Amino acid sequence: MRVYIQIKQLGKRKCSIEKIPIDFPVPPVNVQGLIEAIVSWQVCEYNERLQQSEVLKYLTQEEVENKTASGKPAAEVEAITNALQSYEDGIFRIFMDDTETGDLSSPIQLKEESTLTFIRLAMLSGRLW
Repeated sequence: MRVYIQIKQLGKRKCSIEKIPIDFPVPPVNVQGLIEAIVSWQVCEYNERLQQSEVLKYLTQEEVENKTASGKPAAEVEAITNALQSYEDGIFRIFMDDTETGDLSSPIQLKEESTLTFIRLAMLSGRLW
């Protein structure tokens, strides 16, 4: 099943939102499954690009493991945990065809060519005068 992902961060001047296609072999049934599937896909993409970079081509296995410990390749389990926590904390929201998805256990029904919009909410910070 092919759906499209759009990402928007509030407050950014860049107005264009590019659609990124993603294929789900098995469509997720709830918001948590959707986040887990997308984060897993993104971690795999990131790690593949990292493996193809010139830096890692010349490193030994021990050096790659040291880079992993220092945070270079992404760890899938940690990334999923962080994404789920961020969603629960309201750092970002997900809209499926212009309808907000709800909490993590909310059921979703993806359709072919659906559009998922991820909106990163900007937190206000600063001093109170």
